[in-house]
Amino acid sequence: MATVQEMRERLRRPLAAELAGGCHDRVVAGGVERLLASPLASPFPQVREKLGGYAALGGPERAEALGAALALLDAAEKKAGDRGPRPRAQATRTAPPQAAPGERLPLDAETARLDTGPGGARKLATLGLHTLRDVLHAYPHRHEDRRALPDLSEVEEGQKVTVSGQVVSKHRRSPKPGMQILEIVLETPSGGRVRASWFNQPWVERQLKEGARLVLTGRVKKFGRSVQLGVEHLETVDGAQDSLSTGRIVGVYDSKEGISQEFLRRAAHKALQAAPPGDYLPIHWRQKYGVTDLGDALWGIHLPGDEAHLSRATARLRFDEYLFLELRMLLQGEDAVLQGKRFEARGEDIHTFEGALPFRFTNAQRRVLLEITDDMRSDRQMARLVQGDVGSGKTAVAACALYLAVRDGYQGALMAPTEILARQHYANLVGYLGQLDVRVGLLIGAMTPKAKLEMQTRIAQGDVDVVVGTQALIQENVQFDHLGLAVVDEEHRFGVQQRRRLLKSRPDVLVMSATPIPRSLALTAYGDLELSIIDELPPGRTPVETKLIQDTHRAQAYGFVMRQIREGRQAFVVTALIEENENLELLAATQLADDLKVLLPEARVDLLHGKMSAAEKDHVMERFRAREFDVLVSTTVIEVGVDVPNASVMVIENAERFGLAQLHQLRGRVGRGSAKSYCVLVAGEHSKKTRQRLKIIEGSTDGFVIAEADLKLRGPGELRGTRQSGIPDLRLADLANDAEIIEQARELAKHILAHDPRLEHPRLGYLRAELQSRSQSVAFREVI
Repeated sequence: MATVQEMRERLRRPLAAELAGGCHDRVVAGGVERLLASPLASPFPQVREKLGGYAALGGPERAEALGAALALLDAAEKKAGDRGPRPRAQATRTAPPQAAPGERLPLDAETARLDTGPGGARKLATLGLHTLRDVLHAYPHRHEDRRALPDLSEVEEGQKVTVSGQVVSKHRRSPKPGMQILEIVLETPSGGRVRASWFNQPWVERQLKEGARLVLTGRVKKFGRSVQLGVEHLETVDGAQDSLSTGRIVGVYDSKEGISQEFLRRAAHKALQAAPPGDYLPIHWRQKYGVTDLGDALWGIHLPGDEAHLSRATARLRFDEYLFLELRMLLQGEDAVLQGKRFEARGEDIHTFEGALPFRFTNAQRRVLLEITDDMRSDRQMARLVQGDVGSGKTAVAACALYLAVRDGYQGALMAPTEILARQHYANLVGYLGQLDVRVGLLIGAMTPKAKLEMQTRIAQGDVDVVVGTQALIQENVQFDHLGLAVVDEEHRFGVQQRRRLLKSRPDVLVMSATPIPRSLALTAYGDLELSIIDELPPGRTPVETKLIQDTHRAQAYGFVMRQIREGRQAFVVTALIEENENLELLAATQLADDLKVLLPEARVDLLHGKMSAAEKDHVMERFRAREFDVLVSTTVIEVGVDVPNASVMVIENAERFGLAQLHQLRGRVGRGSAKSYCVLVAGEHSKKTRQRLKIIEGSTDGFVIAEADLKLRGPGELRGTRQSGIPDLRLADLANDAEIIEQARELAKHILAHDPRLEHPRLGYLRAELQSRSQSVAFREVI
């Protein structure tokens, strides 16, 4: 264990280097404030205080604060030297002084400086709250209106209410062995009396002393004129702090056993009183976006004066959450602004490409293509997401962009998540580009070593214009001659590092997704990408007719499948994922295939599952496309992109186990030919909630409508690895309804970074410090 003298020297060196280097807050990863939060600075609370809020200071103020901190360290060393060596026992840390009444503290001040009572800092630490800033931003998860608590004589049976009062009596009884009932009589401020009860919760009894002031929440039970409350939530209230818990709108916080709501409200109140003035959003930005100042927002979220105060507080803090998320996403995208390739993207080349197609672009395709070509003509690197429902024509738009890149002398690449999809894209691009003298190549893992080496050589020598492949494209031995445009299909299936290996030469990037994503979610999950949506299907596409049935009518469903087979069509039958267990899933799929061979004796049935090798999957799909069998029983590996035009029926077993967006994707495997197509959802669970959810997909073929409904029902989920992107950290967000707020926050984030890509200007010091504190990963802190 290091001595205090050693720790002092290890702290002095980076601080001195920071001063000598011009005070740019880059001497250590995460900056000076991160250094001060480390155990290294623990023995030196005065130094911590002197440098508190360092990131928000201007250059001269930083230099002055550093000089003073170094002087403190020198003085402490001299004092220690005069006294001679100190015993190790005296190196223990002393508690920091509590803030005086009215004193303002830096945001990184320890919670021990707040007057939260004996053991208060320890309680807060168990909730992960270590600094003033932590307490300020630990928002209540809901609010209760306690301004006028109800008269229980007028409350309906079973209604949930909150009452306050004083315990006037209590007793315990055991009507039968193993059951213990605690009962109290609570006298309310109006003089009324309420009985409250707890079943088999003996640990509650110590809080139920006669004379104790309580706030109780529970459901009302009526017995004649007598009113009883089945208690679900209990708060004890100190009379001196009563105003924080009753007679107002109060926050209810996430907590743990032994940490009361009253304590957390008191801690929030102390933190608000000690919070430093100031705002990381200047007044002209606040006025432009119609948000209140930070101080008003923090008071309003913890201790609102009324509904309007709570509303404007929530609006401001929600805006901030999105702003910092968008800043983080944009900064993580390699750099805030990258120099990209500059293409001519001539209009005559677009006309030439479209003239070679067997169809004309839709208006939506033309609009998106215009957005893409504007990006391609810019000096900045294109980073754009093209979303479109199944069959909307994303691949044709991407093929046109690849053609424009090739016409300007560059190579193009298209990376797909599976070999099945890579082969399908390859066939499509050969059809689109082959007649325009564009050389299209394929590079996938299933190729022989000799064929791979030959393709890699052709890529490196520039003998291939467009390469289609899987992760084989990002292996170390793949070198492009002059890569200008990279198209990534279903990008959320790749890791960030995998994508970046393809982008080493900084080509323009076009991401395609056939998974409809609500605009609000796309702007957060794909915050580093511009967004284009193809929201129109080509003429002539027949919507898939969808029917929801109970599993008791399965025989009828497969009778319909057999009629389609007799007409020369084919069918998919999909089994649900079972408890994330591939072995059980395979067993279920195998059993279903065997059952269907008995149920449909005339049909030829085969099986596709996740444990097959890529070559085996390809072989099965090629046989299915060639009509060598009639029914393909599959797990969800066929979810995205697989194209079998003759398949006209999709049966989804246990449909209730899928999300709506996933069901829509599966349904998109049929209806890809000219024949009328059908999707049958077989539900094994029949609750009203399940049927209501599945009725949404039965009644709509618009993927974006379905995705919005899915978002409202299930939340953001794991789209594009959203844990990484920060979406689960949004505490106030309502992604189903916040698209406009997200657009505004994204606009401001882009404006800020366009003028200061590294947030280096002193006036952005507070904003930068707040962004760093909200960014949990050390790696990200090093970005800025």
